[in-house]
Amino acid sequence: MHIAFIAMSGVRAASEELNRAGLTMPGFVERSKAIASLPSLSLLTLAALTPDSFEISYHEIEDIREMDEPPACDVAAIASYSAQIKDAFQLSDRYRAEGVRTVLGGLHVTALPDEAREHADTIVVGEGELGWPELLEDLAHGRMRPAYGPDGREYDLADAPLPRFDLLDPDRYNRLTIQTQRGCPWRCEFCAASIRLTNLYKVKPVDKVINEVREIKRLWPTPFIEFADDNSFVNRRHAKELLHALADEGVRWFTETDIAIADDPELLALMHASGCAEVLIGLESPTPSGVDGVETRRNWKRSRFDDYADAIERIQGHGIAVNGCFVLGLDGDGPEVFDEVEAFVRRSGQFDVQITVMTPFPGTPLYDRLLAEGRLLEPTAWERCSLFDVNFRPLHMSPEELQQQALALAGRVYTEEERTGRRRRFHDQWRRRLRAARREQEARVTA
Repeated sequence: MHIAFIAMSGVRAASEELNRAGLTMPGFVERSKAIASLPSLSLLTLAALTPDSFEISYHEIEDIREMDEPPACDVAAIASYSAQIKDAFQLSDRYRAEGVRTVLGGLHVTALPDEAREHADTIVVGEGELGWPELLEDLAHGRMRPAYGPDGREYDLADAPLPRFDLLDPDRYNRLTIQTQRGCPWRCEFCAASIRLTNLYKVKPVDKVINEVREIKRLWPTPFIEFADDNSFVNRRHAKELLHALADEGVRWFTETDIAIADDPELLALMHASGCAEVLIGLESPTPSGVDGVETRRNWKRSRFDDYADAIERIQGHGIAVNGCFVLGLDGDGPEVFDEVEAFVRRSGQFDVQITVMTPFPGTPLYDRLLAEGRLLEPTAWERCSLFDVNFRPLHMSPEELQQQALALAGRVYTEEERTGRRRRFHDQWRRRLRAARREQEARVTA
C-alpha cells in the first residue's frame, strides 16, 4: 500500500495586489524574493511513524491550478494551512472520485473537524503522532474510522521519531526545520500554532534534537536550521543544555522566541556560540495600547513593553539579529500605528521587521470573539487567512484603510535601501562591540 504525504505549500494572499507586492506565505517574500522555503515537518514526522510495510513518498503542491495529475498512491495524507485548505479539499475530493482513500489533518482540520470530514475518508485531529499509528493499524486490516485523535492523551516528545528528512531534496530549501518544544505559556488571542494542539508546554530531549541536527548534516553538509517552535527557550534549563550541545555541531540556526531572552546574558552568549543567526520576536505593537490585552491568560507583553528597545539592544549586543514582528489592526491601535511601526523599527535598530495583519484563524479565541461581535467580513473565507489579507472590521479604522496602509507600510520598510540600512547598522554595531571587547581584554592583560 502506497501512502503519499502531500503538503499544500503554496499559500498566497487572496488579494492579487498583495501578491504583486510580494507578501505571501509560507516563506515571507521581500520584493518577490523568497527568503524561507520550508517542508512540512508534521508530514515528515508521520512518515517516520509509518512501518516499512507501507510504501511512502513525500510531495509538495504549490498551486493546484497548475497541477496536471496528483501523485499516484493508494492513500493520500494531505496537510494544509488554513489559507490553502480549500485547495486541499479539492484535491481530496478529486482523489476520492478516483477511488483513492484520503486523510486530512493539521491545525485547521483540528479546529473544524466536521468541515474536513465532508472532504475526506478520515481525519486526524490534535497531535498527529497519537492518532496516526492507530489509523495505520486499521489500514493494514482493511478498515478506517471517520476520525482519529488523542482521546485525552498527551504526546511525550521523548517518543518523537527522527523525521524522514531523507525524503526531501535539500536543494529545494534554504532551511530545514526541527522542533525542540511544543506549546507556549503566553496564549496570545490570535495565535494559531501548536498551542491549539496541546494545553501543555513540553520539550524534546536534547539527544533527540541533536540526532535530528546530525541527520540533516548528513544530507546537507552546510545546513541552515529553523527551530519550528512556538516559543523556544521558555524552559531555561533545557535551553542551555541544548545550546551547549549545539555548539559542537557547527550549524547556523534561527528560531522564534520572546523578549525575555534579553534578561539572561548567559543564555544569549550560549545562543551566539551555538550558531544563532537570528530570532523572530513577537513585539505585536509599537504602542502600549496595542499590546495591552493580546494574551488570554496574562498581560505579560504589556508588562514588557517599556523595555522593548533596550531588550533588542541587549540581544543584538550578543551578535544575534532581531526580527521584530508587528501585528497590524489590533483593537488597541488606530491609524497612527503604521507610522509608529516605521519609527520604532528605525529607533530600535532591529535587524529586520515582519509585519502581518491580525488574522482570525479558526479555532482561536480571536476568531470566536470577532464572530460573536459580528466583525468578521466573511466567516468561512479561509483563503484570507494569509496573515496579510484583512477579513475583519478593525475598531478604529475601516478594513480598506487597514489593508491599504499595511501595503503602504510594507512598501516603505521592505525597500532594498531600508533593508540594507538595517543590516549595515547591525553589523557596524556588532563590529564596534567586538573591537571594544578586544581592547578591554588587552587592557586587562597588560594591567
